[in-house]
Amino acid sequence: MADCLKDKVGEVLLPGDVFSFESKPEKLICGPGLRRNGDEILVCKSGILRHKQPNMYWIDSQQRRYVPAKGESVIGIVTAKSGDVFKVDVGGSELASLSYLAFEGATKRNRPNVQVGDLVYSQFIIANKDMEPELVCIDSCGRANGMGVFGAGGLLFKVSLGLVRRLLAPQSEIVRDLEKMFPFEMVVGLNGRVWVKASSTQRALIVANLLESCENMTAQQRQALFRRVSDGAS
Repeated sequence: MADCLKDKVGEVLLPGDVFSFESKPEKLICGPGLRRNGDEILVCKSGILRHKQPNMYWIDSQQRRYVPAKGESVIGIVTAKSGDVFKVDVGGSELASLSYLAFEGATKRNRPNVQVGDLVYSQFIIANKDMEPELVCIDSCGRANGMGVFGAGGLLFKVSLGLVRRLLAPQSEIVRDLEKMFPFEMVVGLNGRVWVKASSTQRALIVANLLESCENMTAQQRQALFRRVSDGAS
């Protein structure tokens, strides 16, 4: 199985492609776009097969519609309060629920100050096709760890899911090139939403426009574009 998958790394796969184990099942980690079914690996998204040592495989696709997955951190917009639960738009096919107790230090008496329209950075603890997605703003230790309500004075926009994963990659070249221009804050959600705050609205718009335009550029094209914009903004 591992050898068969490695031979396909870098190639385009389509939904319905199947890889079967020839001998006993091996330990493989299936990322986005792949699903394990017994002794088979099923492809459920079209895209390019990627591999990370030692045994992780996933499909790199240019999908724009987000499908919630357990453990992923996303940027949501609070759309309604329903009893003890907030309804949050995460860009999926249905709203996710967020309990008021799912914040650091929250109790029945000490409720978090969350209003309709607020942005929340949260994580899925339930996400499957048979149940309503559920979010929390705390980690397994009960700490916020960067999650919660945020977004005052910033700019929110959408990019493709493929670009989001490139921005979140360790030592991301795109982020490193952007940081050379001027200081700014950025929050990236795996649902394709990006929030940017800079010293001025103009600079925040520059970052947003650069991210939206550089997705399909080579490294040389991107760096040349960033230099031209930096010279014009300085």
